[in-house]
Amino acid sequence: MTIKDLVTDLLREALKKAQDRGLLPPVSLPDPEVEQAQNAAHGDYASSLPLKLARTARMSPLALGEALVPLIPPREEFARVEFAAPGFINFSLAPSWLRRQVDSIIAQGSRFGEIDIGKGERVQVEFVSVNPTGPIHVGHGRGAVLGSSLANVLSAAGYAVHREYYVNDGGNQMDAFYRSLWARYRQALGVPAEVPEEGYHGEYMKRLADELVQHEGDRYLHMPEEEAIAALGQAGMRRMIEEIKRDLERVRVSFDEWFSETSLYRDGTYENAMALLKAQGFTTEKDDALWFASSTLGEDKDSVLVRRTGVPTYFASDIAYHYHKVHIRPVHRGVHVWGADHMGHVPRMKAAVKALGIDPERLHIIVVQLVTLRRGGEVVRLSKRTGDVITLQELTDEVGPDACRYFFLSRTPDAQMDFDLE
Repeated sequence: MTIKDLVTDLLREALKKAQDRGLLPPVSLPDPEVEQAQNAAHGDYASSLPLKLARTARMSPLALGEALVPLIPPREEFARVEFAAPGFINFSLAPSWLRRQVDSIIAQGSRFGEIDIGKGERVQVEFVSVNPTGPIHVGHGRGAVLGSSLANVLSAAGYAVHREYYVNDGGNQMDAFYRSLWARYRQALGVPAEVPEEGYHGEYMKRLADELVQHEGDRYLHMPEEEAIAALGQAGMRRMIEEIKRDLERVRVSFDEWFSETSLYRDGTYENAMALLKAQGFTTEKDDALWFASSTLGEDKDSVLVRRTGVPTYFASDIAYHYHKVHIRPVHRGVHVWGADHMGHVPRMKAAVKALGIDPERLHIIVVQLVTLRRGGEVVRLSKRTGDVITLQELTDEVGPDACRYFFLSRTPDAQMDFDLE
């Protein structure tokens, strides 16, 4: 029980005693509201109970205070309990009791402050989940630290927390990554090649290609092109994921599982999820594509699940991912930390989980707004090292992990943030 809970209980007991003894009329009694005192001179905790009860009881706040305070028994936790005008009951903690808490805190060590409101309920916190097509940058760091801290808090509150990174290792973006890396790999070996216009042009791709040449040599040049692109791309993706892991660990962010999107297609989860939607009448075919009939669930428009080319959309993968979490694992509650560019995805994802027979209230989505990096009054846009975006690694090198975590948590997720390096 917290001290605030104790104060609330003492006030409830005092109200009951006052009515039993005829000091208060037989009126409906409010539940006492207790707050930490704003002014330390007024004590540590305060309740405006006499003010709130005055009209109902047809008594002055002073008379109510004089009736209630004597009915609050002395306790070791409090040095004083007193009435203060215009209508407050103030509680001051006893210094001797406070000093004794130090020994208790030391004895509990890192477990101090832990509670068990979660009762072991399984909660999955999925965060970061950036496509493994490049390094983690400063903007991703905010969601990483928020998700990590939230998972820590939930663990301390008695929940069985599973920290998960959802690896988008399929789809058009990964194909563009593979083909960009193939071009840089060939260039590194002196073979003429151009990076696709829609590909990844950052300096990190040259570095990644050079590393693969150093470790793998020219063996991919001796394979059929499409086979080489796939094999080289897989090798590059694995290296990029390891780099992402290292950068996140620098700010003390780690995961219990790195869940592969493509595994949903290998183990039949995707087919089962789509079959369930069809059986429930939530799919429709038009324009040679398969659509999720989200308009039947209150959305403004339907959403494409499978393109006319037969390729599933990211939305279809996300639905299969949630099906897996609830029907395969299962997860009691899911928390997702998404970037601001996913804001429009929230309502249709809620509609999708409802169509899967899942209570949307079990899905909590936190949208994290953008980060602007500054050095004093100047906005910092590009890395001095590479001329590209500023990576989380560079930020950690300059200000350290503690400063990163502190500043990323200093504003609510829905507020845009200025991160001043100075």
